[in-house]
Parts: sequence; structure tokens; C-alpha cells
Amino acid sequence: MEGPTIVFSIISLSVAAIFVLRGPLGKALADRLAGRSNADDVEALRQELTEVQERLDFAERMLARQDERALPPPEQASRARGR
Repeated sequence: MEGPTIVFSIISLSVAAIFVLRGPLGKALADRLAGRSNADDVEALRQELTEVQERLDFAERMLARQDERALPPPEQASRARGR
């Protein structure tokens, strides 16, 4: 009776290990073994954030430029108020 119990235990442990190693824990372990670290991910996110900030600055400048064009020149504004 001991033979089938050992086989069943080995199969159960193998299936459990497969489920655990295919999840986030397994991915983290694989990244660690491959030499990838969170520092690489952080640096990539910083670069992406810098690019997004540059785009936001550009968009703000374009909106400010449109606002300036929409306003009448100061001379015309004062004449319109005086009439």
C-alpha cells in the first residue's frame, strides 16, 4: 500500500508546484534567475514619465498660445469698452 501513496504524493506535489511556479511567484523567481530586477522596470517607468511630462508641457504651451490669439489686442479692447 505504500507504493501508490508515494506516487500519489509525488504527483500531488508536482501539480501544486506547477500551479505555484506559473503564478506571480514563479514569474518573480524567473526574473530573478534571468538577472532582471525591479530597478530596470523603475528606470523604464521614469523614462516614460519624463516623456509624458514633455508632452503635457507641449500641450499646455499650445493651449496658452491659442488663448493669446483669441484675445483682442489691448488697443482694440480699450476702444470697444469706450464706445
